[in-house]
Amino acid sequence: MELSKNVKNLIEQHRLWRQEAEPKQEDTTIVVDEVAARVASFYEKIRGVVDWREEHLLRKTAIERILKRRVFTRTPGEDFAEPFLQELIRGGHFPNNSIPQRKISEIQQIISKYLFLLERASRDASSRILAKLHDWILGIAAAEIEETLISSRRERALIDFMAESIEQDIVMKNGTALSLQDKHIQVYVAISRALFKLDDATISYHLFEKLYPSWKNPNQETLLAITEKTYVLQEKIRGILSHPLSEKLYQLVERYDTPYLLVGDIMTENPENFSELAQDPIRLEAAMKEAYAVRLGKLRGKMHRAAFYGTLSVFLTKVLIALAVEIPFDKYITHEFNTTAIGISVAVPPLLMLLLVTSITTSSEENFQKVMLEVMRITYATDKRNVHELASPKKRGVILNTIIYAMYLASFILSFGLLFLILTGLNFSMLSSIVFLLFISLIAFGGTRIRQRGAELLFGEQKQGFLYSVFDFFTLPLIEVGRWLSRKIARYNILVVFLNFLIEIPFQIFVEFLEHWRSFLKEKKEEVH
Repeated sequence: MELSKNVKNLIEQHRLWRQEAEPKQEDTTIVVDEVAARVASFYEKIRGVVDWREEHLLRKTAIERILKRRVFTRTPGEDFAEPFLQELIRGGHFPNNSIPQRKISEIQQIISKYLFLLERASRDASSRILAKLHDWILGIAAAEIEETLISSRRERALIDFMAESIEQDIVMKNGTALSLQDKHIQVYVAISRALFKLDDATISYHLFEKLYPSWKNPNQETLLAITEKTYVLQEKIRGILSHPLSEKLYQLVERYDTPYLLVGDIMTENPENFSELAQDPIRLEAAMKEAYAVRLGKLRGKMHRAAFYGTLSVFLTKVLIALAVEIPFDKYITHEFNTTAIGISVAVPPLLMLLLVTSITTSSEENFQKVMLEVMRITYATDKRNVHELASPKKRGVILNTIIYAMYLASFILSFGLLFLILTGLNFSMLSSIVFLLFISLIAFGGTRIRQRGAELLFGEQKQGFLYSVFDFFTLPLIEVGRWLSRKIARYNILVVFLNFLIEIPFQIFVEFLEHWRSFLKEKKEEVH
């Protein structure tokens, strides 16, 4: 059986990726002190509980956080690529003795490029616009730094493979207007989000490269040209990421990405043998079963960790708010302190998070059979297509629209009103009730996102019955409020700001001093002979 052209290209990209990943013997690597690394790594673990993120974003988030802090505290003209990389290694984001020394100059070039872009673009900007531009540019810089340190050739190849396979199967209906170029970009964005859960900053970097193919090594003329269009580029890329059809496309490709993930997993193990393996459907199915089992095990492990860290993070935050705000307010201002109410408000939110995450359905035998059939279809050269229709939301009349939004408003009133009545019956104070409702909303949103991640191996559209519709009617308001709150908290998280500047800066100074001190002691010890 003949492999499709797209599969052959994917095999070649995986082969090149393996060559790039092999360490070169002539490379000298960056080494940090093991004791200092343990201290810094412990801090990063504590930080991970307080500022919990999904696993695939941990390294990228750390790069962005450290980059922003070092840009903020640098002296003019300072090159900080080497201490920047050392800090990443000490924090456990890269193995010790794994990053070649030659990467220091590469990372410094990237940092200098984005600093030039930021400084030129911010000359006439207001403080509010400048803050957003600063975050946007350094977020893209962090994405490029991560992909310079860890090759993304394999991931990009799989994204392109799925895009080429599925783009022709997506048919616009009901007069949905989308040009071929816009369709290609939107499918690329949706697949980037579905396959590898890339964040907007990383996708923005990829789009930046598509708009400026020479961006990795731009000349002065290109840099100057981009600085004149920075705001225009920012708005253009934001417009792409928030396209009206982007969510519909994401939901569509998310339901059909599992076969592509498994093909990528098998090629990662041994790309040279995939052609031979694919000639025997029985061997290919056995390999798929093994890859599916491995990915399922990793997914369940990820869900367990999400349950632990998510629950612990919610618990610690709730205890902190109860001690700092709720208890003093109830005790000394309203004089309505209720131990039972405080206990319930502390215990219920983390238990709800735990329940949401641990009740996820991740797979079934029927699901695997569907996946296997799709793997066969995309692997071999065949004319068989799975048509996916995509349409813009139907326009509704004024009366129908009013009725629908009235019902949506009623769901808000019923959901929050019912919970408020229950809390009042349990003698919650007004402040404790508000805090509890906000926490439940955040948990409903966070738990729903984790549940969606847990369904990443489920193939095709999942049927939902009448009870799910009733459940959605009451829980969707909580999820929507939680989504809004999470965005606000991410923007104005006082605890994270406190960690970044009042604790992290002196802590990193201490860790660097500890490493220099231990190096000094080692030198002195070597002098004794």
